[in-house]
Amino acid sequence: MVVGSRIKEERLKREMSQQQLGDLLGVTKVSVCGYENGTRTPTMETFLKLINILNIEPNYILGRDVDVVCEGETKYVKKMSKLDLAIIKEIKKYPKLYNKLCSDLNRTVELMDRRIN
Repeated sequence: MVVGSRIKEERLKREMSQQQLGDLLGVTKVSVCGYENGTRTPTMETFLKLINILNIEPNYILGRDVDVVCEGETKYVKKMSKLDLAIIKEIKKYPKLYNKLCSDLNRTVELMDRRIN
């Protein structure tokens, strides 16, 4: 959903309607709406047009706007979204949940999903 919210944010900063952006991209207003709502994914060609039209970095629109240093034998930097970092930070406030996720990630997430639904 980060991609969609960033597309909308950048479009609104430029005071463009969905129709205007769609015309520039060569797609319909419905397609732009779908990109913004996360129900459609632009083709690579459309994505490249989008970042050029809105004059934004690909990593930003993909939600990879925070550098995270990973340590081990080799140090490297990875891009991560602010939302992903906020989720991790919030989960860490609940040590039992955090430990359960660390010990059995897939099963714990499946149980949480069932509980929500």
